[in-house]
Amino acid sequence: MMPSWLPRLNRPSMAFVHDIVMAAGSFALSLYLRLGDELYIYSPTLLVQGTVLFTVVAAAVSWFMGLYRGVWRYASLNDLVAIARSTTLAVLLFLLVMFLWTRLEALPRSLLVINWFVLMAMLGGPRFLYRLIKDRRFEWRLEEEGRRRIPVLLVGSEDGAELFIRALARQHGANYSIAGIVSERHNRVGQRIHGVEVLGTLDAIPGVVASLNERGARPQRLILTKDDIEGAKVAALLDTAEVLGMTLARLPRLTDFKSGIADELEVKPVAIEDLLGRPQTPLDRDAMGRLIEGRRVLVTGAGGSIGGELVRQVADFSPAHLSLLDNSEFNLYAIDLELAGRRPGISRHAQLGDVRDRDRLIRLIGDAAPDIVFHAAALKHVPLVETNAAEGVMTNVVGTVNVADACRQAATPLMVMVSTDKAVNPTSVMGATKRIAESYCQALDVERGNGDGTRFVTVRFGNVLGSTGSVVPLFQKQLAQGGPLTVTDAAMTRFFMTVREAVELILQASALGGEGARHEGKIFVLDMGEPVRILDLAKQVIRLAGLRPGIDIKIDIVGARPGEKLAEETFHGGEPLVATQCKGILLASPRLADGAELARAIADLADAARRPDPDRVTAMMRALVPEYDPWRADASE
Repeated sequence: MMPSWLPRLNRPSMAFVHDIVMAAGSFALSLYLRLGDELYIYSPTLLVQGTVLFTVVAAAVSWFMGLYRGVWRYASLNDLVAIARSTTLAVLLFLLVMFLWTRLEALPRSLLVINWFVLMAMLGGPRFLYRLIKDRRFEWRLEEEGRRRIPVLLVGSEDGAELFIRALARQHGANYSIAGIVSERHNRVGQRIHGVEVLGTLDAIPGVVASLNERGARPQRLILTKDDIEGAKVAALLDTAEVLGMTLARLPRLTDFKSGIADELEVKPVAIEDLLGRPQTPLDRDAMGRLIEGRRVLVTGAGGSIGGELVRQVADFSPAHLSLLDNSEFNLYAIDLELAGRRPGISRHAQLGDVRDRDRLIRLIGDAAPDIVFHAAALKHVPLVETNAAEGVMTNVVGTVNVADACRQAATPLMVMVSTDKAVNPTSVMGATKRIAESYCQALDVERGNGDGTRFVTVRFGNVLGSTGSVVPLFQKQLAQGGPLTVTDAAMTRFFMTVREAVELILQASALGGEGARHEGKIFVLDMGEPVRILDLAKQVIRLAGLRPGIDIKIDIVGARPGEKLAEETFHGGEPLVATQCKGILLASPRLADGAELARAIADLADAARRPDPDRVTAMMRALVPEYDPWRADASE
């Protein structure tokens, strides 16, 4: 323990001591550089007296000019200028004192010039070396195991980009990595800012992204680093980002102030796209536009996560009429109100109704006369459907049958059914019911063949980030409450996509599915890349909120819930994969069933669900879906 009579050394005091030591060392070193081995022969007393005198003068100047008060962590050009001023003044004062004392008889004239450069190096070098180390420009630290940094592309090569790069370099455990820069100025292309290359101009972004993709560094975001980019250019950048499957963000202005000071640490909002672990898949929006424009469209489950996004994107393609169907009064009101604000000129009709009500559905679709029906209504929460199996059957199976039959009766040209990867080798009631619904739509599509009548398209995808009942909103709620975040199993993985990707897949598959009979009975699936560990997702949510996993926010492993699998699959082992002309979309060819026989079995299943008879419901689902194995979920826990 330090004695009480010793002064307490804080950082400014340590810096002052450092400068004194460097001043003493610089004079001795300068003498040696000037005289070499003749130092003691030339003037033995000059070394001692000169060193002491120069150290005293330099210490007085350093104290007077406050050189020691600079924060080494942020050493900059301003600090270098201050060191130069202090060094110059110290040398000149020393020269004056030595002239008055010795008339400079023993002092080599060149010594002062040498001492100026040596002292500059000895004062400035440690400061900038310290900053270099703190900025982590030396990459000796290993990344945390499983850590994923989100690649971004900076727009603008001015001060904002430089500040962002420096700030990111100083941040330990940064969430983002910079793939490159695009500039408004042609003369900046090929130059580097703190080692980050300017790869092209704004109009070359598609080529830049393609080049980065070949190197395995495809960016997920465009980040505007300038405040004064013209509105037209921002709009063009937004269009480019959408085409490339990226999001567009802007750095906050340094002059934007917030009133008040929060008592608690403010949690940053988490951008859903940053959790995806890959760039979003860009699809053919022109084909989607040709599918929707001027057509009459009906969306079931219009107030849900998928249904609501379907409504938004369909509305953007100028349909002739848009019918919204949902059994939730509030959800239907909310999406209708949003649509009125987004696209007030679109003809639309919001209708309360339940897909279980067959007669009502037949009348409704008959009156609406849609060209396309998107069937997004479903019960999808795995544990809830597991404990309410009869309700899952009535909505997911019977509801789909009702919609499909109503479309056939109304001669609707196209019906699109929204399915899930949980229908593959299902271990849950939800997955089994969606697989039965898939089978029914497949059977009707094969029955149609090349003839007239309704074309049935089935679209299957993984978990949608941010959708109602999914894990991300749960994590966000738990995060807002201060944690802990709950993960069912450390090894559990899922395929993830954004709601935008999910809906674009639906629209793209609809366009492909309507092109001809070669897709009959097939299921469209998005290639979602590698599955993501839920534990890693939880850590990423915490980091993106500006907090530290396990330190600021804990993560608890709570055990798998009823019906959950450790890993989902997008294809059954016996389903051959077929590529489509649209990159990122594949076709699955699952087992087909006879339509009439399947309809009779579904009718019996519906009868068991209405009673309800849980044992019979389970037995009939296993008969309809032989790969359905509810005990496999228990075995994987």
